[in-house]
Amino acid sequence: MARVTKMSGRSRKSKPKKKLTTPASLKFLSSSHATIRSHLKAAIDLPTFLASIGTLTLNSRKRLVEQALLLLESNYVHLPLKESMHGVDPVQRLRLIKHRLDQANSSTIPTEYDFHREMLEVFNSVRDLHTNYLLPSPFNNKVAFLPFDVEEFFDNKKPRWIASHFVQGFSPQDFLPGVEILSWNGTPIARAIDVIANQHAGSNLAARHARGIQGLTIRPLRRSLPPDELFVQIGYKDLNGTERELRQEWLVSPPLPDANANEPDSANVHSASLGIDLEMDITSRMKAILFAPDVIAKAKKKKHKLSTRRAAAGQSVTSTMPSVFAAKSVQTTSGTFGHLRIFTFSVNDPDSFVSEFVRLVELLPKDGLIVDVRGNGGGHIWASEGLLQVLTPREIEPEPTQFINTALNLKICRRHQSNPVGIDLSPWVDSIEQAIETGATYSRGFPITPRDFANNRGQKYHGPVVLITDAKCYSATDIFAAGFQDHEIGPIVGIDDNTGAGGANVWTHGLLRQLLQRPLPADSESPYESLPSGAGMRVSIRRTLRVGERSGTPVEDLGVVPDNRYFMTKNDLLNGNEDLLNTAGDLLSNMNVRELTVATTVSGSQLKLEITTQGLDRVDTYIDDRPIKTVDLGDGNKTFNVDLPTGSGQLELAGYFEDAYVAQRIVTL
Repeated sequence: MARVTKMSGRSRKSKPKKKLTTPASLKFLSSSHATIRSHLKAAIDLPTFLASIGTLTLNSRKRLVEQALLLLESNYVHLPLKESMHGVDPVQRLRLIKHRLDQANSSTIPTEYDFHREMLEVFNSVRDLHTNYLLPSPFNNKVAFLPFDVEEFFDNKKPRWIASHFVQGFSPQDFLPGVEILSWNGTPIARAIDVIANQHAGSNLAARHARGIQGLTIRPLRRSLPPDELFVQIGYKDLNGTERELRQEWLVSPPLPDANANEPDSANVHSASLGIDLEMDITSRMKAILFAPDVIAKAKKKKHKLSTRRAAAGQSVTSTMPSVFAAKSVQTTSGTFGHLRIFTFSVNDPDSFVSEFVRLVELLPKDGLIVDVRGNGGGHIWASEGLLQVLTPREIEPEPTQFINTALNLKICRRHQSNPVGIDLSPWVDSIEQAIETGATYSRGFPITPRDFANNRGQKYHGPVVLITDAKCYSATDIFAAGFQDHEIGPIVGIDDNTGAGGANVWTHGLLRQLLQRPLPADSESPYESLPSGAGMRVSIRRTLRVGERSGTPVEDLGVVPDNRYFMTKNDLLNGNEDLLNTAGDLLSNMNVRELTVATTVSGSQLKLEITTQGLDRVDTYIDDRPIKTVDLGDGNKTFNVDLPTGSGQLELAGYFEDAYVAQRIVTL
């Protein structure tokens, strides 16, 4: 009750001082991991965030619609496919929005929230996670989240869901890791996932379903509006089998560290060579903050104590890139194998990325390797395709890419021909020019990853390899999985029916502006205009095509179908993927183990080779691509000499078994 005092003969209620307190829904964040505590303590509740939403002017909205029309009509490589496959017409929808804005004034203009919702619906209708409308301030770089994660497992191939990971400090009574989720805001959980899935742009059913589960607890506001509900009412079954309910408010994080690292706008090779799902990248960063702060702590260390010995069963190998790789020797029911998780291909230096992968695999067991790319949203296309050579003796054929033939794409390609330090688009010019006569929809296909980069190291790991994928693998990771399958490196185990099916190189609106920045020819002007209030757009600019037996098949919408479909178990979710790794180990145990290592000694014009082999019966020797000597052998060690021509630069050993080419080793002399 307010205190009453007398002043000048009248009663007046005194104003109590307003005391700022932390909402109860946020108090647990003060107990979070020390590495990320300061970051999470700056989180706010959803009502506070909604009060900060600004107002876009009518002219700003018109500009956004006009620039969206430009990208979809003149740059978007998948437009014909999406119109046909999904029965949509995003260009016409944008024209209608523009028409309504042209008729509106400051008093009849719809709310900013409604404008963003309609723009998001247009972009989401093409079901392409590369082609995005990116919300302006204050949405950009914010994430709405719940302080726990929900994951799916299967019981007799029927899906069920549990709460698996928790933010440190979040510990409601009876709501613990492993509780089964039954309902979401009064809706059966399976239906709730379907509803959320339809709000996302997954290219296929598996991808949309995966996004629906992910969207239960994490919503990057760069790509989607905040949840409509302020809190979630969760129906669950506790660890004793009793059905209970929990009410949890949505929270909103402050700007994410490095959240814009993968939206570069500079006109350089790195910016133009990306294939990344921005939403998945932000989500992965947020999950690391919430559920794996130790990884962030390791990444902040400038020096890492690196092992030089092969890891024994159960031992991890420290990486210089802990936010990119996690390497471990795992004991399965079928033997001891290497498990190398690749969280992202989003790196600035693809050559260093491949070097670190090589260093890690050489410290893992040689009898088999499990490469795990689940949840990897992509990154640098050079990194994904440059990695394939390490795992196979076959020459790598990078995926060809195509532009859609438009006058604007031709203008961009002509502007960037034979650029030794920037983007070289000269290979595509002739075929786009010819489209004026032929009426072809697409240009000829040329790779983004240089063939030399994809083959300059050769095979480094000679044991059998299994790849694990899921429907959240996207873009550069789709390209990696497709290359893994097309080059017949090993079997793919998928925990979903296919990968996310992001078959394109993505460019930002800012990059397109840079590519046509002044000085331009006197008779030419750039159609790209700056976007207001920190808004952004991205577009699939070059589509990727499969090679090998599936040559010419697009990756977009189809994705990579695994050789073996695996259904996750509850034990997997709670005990480090134990059953999944045992399944991968069973596959590896039935595959051939090879070994081909060499030590060289130069003495005058002679080169002494001390080689160790397993699973081979012949080795052919080449120096600078010229055949030098063939040696028949068996498992074990063998030493022999070959003539060394003056100025020799590279030694290559080609290993065979029963006349099949099965192993390779390249050594710089």
